[in-house]
Amino acid sequence: MDGCAQLCKCFLILFNILFALVGLALVSLGMWLRFGADTRGFFDIDLKTAQFTIGVAVLVVTGALMLLVAIIGDCGACNHSKSALGVFSGLLSILIMIEISAGVMAFMMSGKVSEEVANFYATIYAQYLNTRSPGQAMTLKLFHNAFGCCGIGGPIEVFVRDTCPEGNIFQQLTFPSCPSEIQDMFKSSAPMVLGGFLGTAGIMMLALVCSVVFSRHISQSRATPAAYVLLTNQPSVLLHHAHVPHAAQQI
Repeated sequence: MDGCAQLCKCFLILFNILFALVGLALVSLGMWLRFGADTRGFFDIDLKTAQFTIGVAVLVVTGALMLLVAIIGDCGACNHSKSALGVFSGLLSILIMIEISAGVMAFMMSGKVSEEVANFYATIYAQYLNTRSPGQAMTLKLFHNAFGCCGIGGPIEVFVRDTCPEGNIFQQLTFPSCPSEIQDMFKSSAPMVLGGFLGTAGIMMLALVCSVVFSRHISQSRATPAAYVLLTNQPSVLLHHAHVPHAAQQI
């Protein structure tokens, strides 16, 4: 292999190892959200949480697909398999299109998503005031710790004080309202989320280019005939031994 092919092979192996780790992390996160003791309250709440359930399912399926793509890509790069690299390139192209579309949609719909999340929090807050359910309390704690807020009543929140983040007295009296904090965080982080999606898609496109280059190198190496050493039968050389008469007789 030349230097370009070796560089592409090393990059593909490293990329697929990292890709597999990210996929495994997504699957683990999805399973934790679905079956974890701290997050099971999302599914026990009497709400229309179809979006959350679908989101967790998409998270698990995406992680599993990334694991599959990484395994196929590593097999193709290590075994110089052109067919495996072709499947890897096709699946990676689909993931790139999904990645770019998801980033654009997340950026364009950040306002709507933030409103839905804020409304979801407000509904849980209202139900917790009536039921004091442990599942709802755990859900409120997740929101409060993630966004650094507490309740909807402003700086001084007295109804859900037991679910607020830990801190000193001054911090507990100055926690912002969660609905406004959720909307502000979504709006401020929308460009960063778009950049993350596009950056990831760019790295995946680089891996796609390396896969195509390496696959072409494999095709060229197989198409080039190997150098053979032709062994031909040399004509036999007849050695005529002349009979030299004895110069002298032994006495």
